[in-house]
Amino acid sequence: MKPMNVFINQVPHEFDAGATVADAIMRLQARPPFAVAVNLQFVPNTQYAQHLLQANDRVDLIAPVTGG
Repeated sequence: MKPMNVFINQVPHEFDAGATVADAIMRLQARPPFAVAVNLQFVPNTQYAQHLLQANDRVDLIAPVTGG
């Protein structure tokens, strides 16, 4: 399988075809709480393992900001 580039928080990462949002989260070793968007579309955490990534997808992991 040919690797594909996926941008996570604007940084390119190589994944094999069939990679999911869950794979991207594992790659970054992200710890909750956070939200995920793929190509600016929110992905519910119940869909991380099923949401397939495509070449050149843009994944954003967004941590909540507290304070005021």
